[in-house]
Amino acid sequence: MTTPATPTVLFVCVHNAGRSQMAAAFLTHLAGDRVTVRSAGSAPADAVNPAVVEAMAEVGIDISAEIPKVLTTEAVESSDIVITMGCGDACPYYPGKRYLDWPLDDPAGHGLPAVRPIRDAIESRIRTLLATLAVTPTASE
Repeated sequence: MTTPATPTVLFVCVHNAGRSQMAAAFLTHLAGDRVTVRSAGSAPADAVNPAVVEAMAEVGIDISAEIPKVLTTEAVESSDIVITMGCGDACPYYPGKRYLDWPLDDPAGHGLPAVRPIRDAIESRIRTLLATLAVTPTASE
């Protein structure tokens, strides 16, 4: 019997300081080692948005140590699924990859009350994504 390959998912937004960080954190939290998760930005910020860190802490996920990363060709090439969130033409396209675009509001410049609904929308999309990957959330979720 063979073990199915672990899918690799890359989340991309402009600054890698909000949406893509939340998505990567939710997928890592819910799927554990059953999915390889990456995130990056086409123009990474210096730090993750503090309101995003706080919003994720409210749901028990600590992303305070995360650092925005630059989007590389290698990251895209080595991913099975690339999920873009508002990076437009800055996100590279490679044939043979599965692409999804999640039109979500950018939390940049917004406080916690505006970030919460974005966080919740991302969590919902992650749970739907897990179903398409045939990966069930961990038993504790």
